[in-house]
Amino acid sequence: MADSLESIGGVPVFVCGAEGEVVANDRDAVDLIAGAYSVEASWVLVPVERLEPDFFVLRSGVAGQVLGKFADYRMGLVVVGDVSGWVAESDALRDLLRESNRGRQAWFVADRAEAEGRLAAVGAALNR
Repeated sequence: MADSLESIGGVPVFVCGAEGEVVANDRDAVDLIAGAYSVEASWVLVPVERLEPDFFVLRSGVAGQVLGKFADYRMGLVVVGDVSGWVAESDALRDLLRESNRGRQAWFVADRAEAEGRLAAVGAALNR
């Protein structure tokens, strides 16, 4: 599946296919954000396979770079997929993901259905 714009719960989302450029640094994050802006999306949905494995090794700094760019550009990020293996190896990563999931900027969800549910809540809040 190629990257495309979808409306999920009334929210314009730039949905990234599993195949495509790997997000390995802040420049790659900016490329995704630019793609989202070009189709007037307010969120980016990225399969976990598109993230460089070092993203989940916090000392590498990749997660900080990527999440920082999404925050700088006020673009929401949803990472979809199983991250349990990385979380089992790092309490710090578990804490980061838990805090992210409490916020409104970046979420880490297990599957597309969970992403759709969270985005539908965003859409409902926007339409109040």
